Amino acid sequence: MTTLQERTVADVVTENIKAAHIFKKHGIDFCCGGGVSIKKACEKAKIDPTILEAELLKLDNVMDRAHDYNSWKLDFLADHIINVHHHYVEENSPLLLQYSKRVNQVHGHHYTELAEIETLVTRVVQAMASHQKKEELILFPFIKKMVNAERENSEMPAIHFGTVENPIKMMEEEHEEAGEIMRKIAELSNNFTPPQGACNTYRAFYAKLDEFEQDLHQHIHLENNILFPKALGLEKRLTKN
Repeated sequence: MTTLQERTVADVVTENIKAAHIFKKHGIDFCCGGGVSIKKACEKAKIDPTILEAELLKLDNVMDRAHDYNSWKLDFLADHIINVHHHYVEENSPLLLQYSKRVNQVHGHHYTELAEIETLVTRVVQAMASHQKKEELILFPFIKKMVNAERENSEMPAIHFGTVENPIKMMEEEHEEAGEIMRKIAELSNNFTPPQGACNTYRAFYAKLDEFEQDLHQHIHLENNILFPKALGLEKRLTKN
């Protein structure tokens, strides 16, 4: 029997989304880097795995079905990702760009890391805008077609990109890129901690960056660890028929 420490971070979060908060608190990546065991993740983060295990075991095991993403139909999950996470990025990207430019203009002479943070914010905003369009126009509609085909017991829909694995691999690579940019921003900003006596705009900027990263982690987790693996499994079932 697999012990809790031997299970992957991604599996634990998929089973109970509340576990994400514990991993986040300890600086453990549960989205892009969630494929490793809890024991290995703890070794990398230099955390005693027994401490993390104890915290995970204290979690309420009763899953609120409203957020039991692993039980949702794939078309419903795809719509949720668009309506919640894609919308969040679209709504907050202009604000992040404004904050980064303003704070760098006013405080960049003293806090020289702000210039690089502004560049990185622009990069992640542009990358996510392009990424989300590909999902909304290409990948997600095809996943919905596969869901309908299985529901109606019909043939695998026509596909122009060989296999759904191809766009999924591209999306996962872009997730890794966005995650790496946010990790760099977190490093430069001391985990989004404004300096002593920072003005309200400076503080609001770092608070928004922290919020943006948390939403990105949840967003990537839902795709990498639930939507994408299930879409690959669905394609296999349909091609066997």
